[in-house]
Amino acid sequence: MELFSLQSFLYFAFFSLSFYFFFFYTSNKKHVNKGFKLYPIVGVLPDFIKNRHRFLDWSTETLQRCPTNSATLFRPGEVCGVLTANPLNIEHVLKTNFENYPKGDRFILVLEDFLGRGIFNSDGELWKVQRKTASYEFNTRSLRNFVLESVRSEILSRLLPILSKASKTEELLDLQDIFERFAFDNICKVAFNVDPGCLDGDGTSRSDFMRAFADAAVLSSERYRSLLPLIWKIKKFFNIGSERVLKKSIATVHEFANEIILSRMESKAKNIDEDLLSRFIGNGNHSREFLRDIVISFILAGRDTTSSALSSFFWLLSSRPDIQQKILKELESIRVRNRKSIELRDMHYLQAAISETMRLYPPVPVDTKTCMKDEVLPDGTFIGKGWFIMYHAYAMGANGEHMGRELP
Repeated sequence: MELFSLQSFLYFAFFSLSFYFFFFYTSNKKHVNKGFKLYPIVGVLPDFIKNRHRFLDWSTETLQRCPTNSATLFRPGEVCGVLTANPLNIEHVLKTNFENYPKGDRFILVLEDFLGRGIFNSDGELWKVQRKTASYEFNTRSLRNFVLESVRSEILSRLLPILSKASKTEELLDLQDIFERFAFDNICKVAFNVDPGCLDGDGTSRSDFMRAFADAAVLSSERYRSLLPLIWKIKKFFNIGSERVLKKSIATVHEFANEIILSRMESKAKNIDEDLLSRFIGNGNHSREFLRDIVISFILAGRDTTSSALSSFFWLLSSRPDIQQKILKELESIRVRNRKSIELRDMHYLQAAISETMRLYPPVPVDTKTCMKDEVLPDGTFIGKGWFIMYHAYAMGANGEHMGRELP
């Protein structure tokens, strides 16, 4: 009799909870979802499992169906938030009400093992200090000149010889790999005044680091695509599966970052050179771990975004010989007009082609913030305290395709 009563109670509890979630997510107008299909109790989880391998396209298709280009979602594990490709919402989050949308504890926890508390994984004063120092350094004339000289040297002495050789021998090249090494060399020289030489073959000793860095970036981001947040946390606790690989990769990345820091500290003591990392070291108030986080964050920023943008640009360009010819025609016109001298600011058509690439394939397709208190976004979408908001640059570009994918 007691067993029957217990079974009855469990059945009653299950159906009551099912009814509650169904009613809550279909009748409460503050939480109504016009895009993602929400199932009782499990929310969007079934469709997330089905589409997580194509998350960008799936979420873009969903946002395109929404009148305001915004949609709310819920997944077990207290995962609740808003995805938006609405420019008014994005301006509100990143500018108008910026203080209400920090990165938040959930975002920081997911990436903390890899990025620590670097500029891309910090909030408040810690973020402001890094931003202020970096913005000052990158706005100095000396650094801008150094960037031009460094990139020009890398192109002439390393990139062009590789492409020229491949052209003559008809060798197949992995352009994304080439551009990753190209960008890695440049960001290390610009930010840390260290030349790893990854592009010319001298950097073969850095191949382990490059592989480890790529693995760490991918595996850290895959934590977001875990079916339940608890899954990756359990794997981390027992040091198994992808979390074991991630831990090993991060150790390799940390070792390389520490080498850079020691090198710059020695140069600083001898009053040699001045670069971005040296400014942070010169402050004297930062720990070795904090400096390591800065190194990793700037490598991530300079390597992945640049290589992604260049890969997308040349991929699109390969299918558009007419655009290739117009870019070459513009370069020749500038050369004739300026007597063989070419200025970057004169390359308007090339800039338009690159901008169009960035619109269609942004290097950072999505980014996430956390809402600190309940409010209604400019398009009328409710967002609750503790919810995440993911602004979707990729979906914005896709939504604008009707404005003209092709350049004139």
